[in-house]
Amino acid sequence: MLPSREDILKTVTFKTSRSGGKGGQNVNKVSSKVELIFNIAEASFFTDEERLLLTERLEGRMDQEGNIHVVSQEDRSQLLNKEKTIAKLLILFKAGLHVQKKRKPTKIPKAVIRKRLENKQSTATKKESRKRPQLD
Repeated sequence: MLPSREDILKTVTFKTSRSGGKGGQNVNKVSSKVELIFNIAEASFFTDEERLLLTERLEGRMDQEGNIHVVSQEDRSQLLNKEKTIAKLLILFKAGLHVQKKRKPTKIPKAVIRKRLENKQSTATKKESRKRPQLD
């Protein structure tokens, strides 16, 4: 189960810094780049199985302390970038907790097998009739 936005805000820390890109003089004055830092081990809203699954699947995104860093600097507004980092984190959780359904093998119907064998037989008789007769 995915956590609510309020639960996430209680457990994450935000860092802001100046971002590059468009914005003109605004880029030089305002710290609009937002970095969200989240530690899976400290999240109380996940069960032990969910924590284990997330640490296993998001291992490549974690640093040595077990923190996940999500960065956004697309917008000129710090608030919009903060919202985008939360949305990105939720997408990560959704992908990390998704369990693939087990595939159920289907049985081939008898009519399909029979039809395939009949086609093979008709092709064999067709090719047999093309041969030259044997002279004994």
